Amino acid sequence: MQTKLQINNVSLNFGGIRALQNVDFQVNRGEILAVIGPNGAGKTSLINSINGFYRPQEGSIVFDDQDIGNLPPYKRAQLGISRTFQNLALYTNMTTLDNLMAARHIHMKSNLLTGALFVGPARREEIAHRRKVEDIIDFLEMENIRKAIVGTLSYGLAKRVELGRALALEPTLLLLDEPMAGMNVEEKEDMARFILDIHERQNMTIMLIEHDMGLVMDISDRIVAFDFGIKIAEGTPDEIRKNEKVIQAYLGQEG
Repeated sequence: MQTKLQINNVSLNFGGIRALQNVDFQVNRGEILAVIGPNGAGKTSLINSINGFYRPQEGSIVFDDQDIGNLPPYKRAQLGISRTFQNLALYTNMTTLDNLMAARHIHMKSNLLTGALFVGPARREEIAHRRKVEDIIDFLEMENIRKAIVGTLSYGLAKRVELGRALALEPTLLLLDEPMAGMNVEEKEDMARFILDIHERQNMTIMLIEHDMGLVMDISDRIVAFDFGIKIAEGTPDEIRKNEKVIQAYLGQEG
């Protein structure tokens, strides 16, 4: 399989704290890879390193055969890396539609003058971006909240808006940081369905952090397990389920 993302011996330190230690694995093109581990295992630090929020002191991160270690977050987004956040990071005073349109800024080409006048190319571009956003709203079944102020939405719906905003960037790698945290059973089922649909319809490469082990085992092609910033296991769901290190660190001893 072709490699979409390669993590090469990445180490990330915060003073005396080692958040990631010599982490090494790859994400294959078109797969769903889950990253699991106890709280504080380094999972979010890993995503923050991939999208450029953190800069590891050692190792390299290669995306589509390009070393992206020195690129700022917006450049990585332009290359096709998009993410959701463990804690919601939306414009709460704006509508669902406006939040998704805001994510389209990296694809906008109109200059200041044509944008201000809203004529010619600027108008055509606005219509094209609006069409993309409306497609996402339809896909994620958000028609009834398209004009709702995001701050008034339930937590589950707000998480769906955040997924939509990530899709509005038109990524080829989607990083999902606990997309189902705080959701009820029905909301989790909806989110799992959307993730699988995104994967299947767009052949999207997805890296997922999630604590719901039943869901992880159901939707993932492969799983990487962390503990104290160290990769302790990697394999298929069946292999991870039986791995002694994972059982001791995260899944808990049976019986």
